[in-house]
Amino acid sequence: MQKWIMSGLFFAACAFAVVLMFTLPGKEEVAEQNKPTMPVVQLDAAKAEATVKASCITCHGDQLQGGVGPSLQNEGSQHDAEGIYSIVTKGRGQMPSFKEKLAPEEIANVALWLSEKK
Repeated sequence: MQKWIMSGLFFAACAFAVVLMFTLPGKEEVAEQNKPTMPVVQLDAAKAEATVKASCITCHGDQLQGGVGPSLQNEGSQHDAEGIYSIVTKGRGQMPSFKEKLAPEEIANVALWLSEKK
């Protein structure tokens, strides 16, 4: 009798696993869901520079040459504006998230400004 119960439980577990495989989102879908949406803004270089001076020079240097954080002088050749927006919003590695410290429009303006640095 116990063999029938164990085989029934095994069959139920396998069926449950198959259902989960086809219903749970994949890595790509989860990454897309967690990606912040960059608001549409007009680039204002003066405001972007002021935001960077107020928030970024401590780690990235006054000329964006790097220091505690990496150099941002050629950031536009490594990431597009949306990628930079995502990094600044969510944080990455030792860099903290700025979504609670800056408005989304401020982050988008800085991202556009940095994306032009190639």
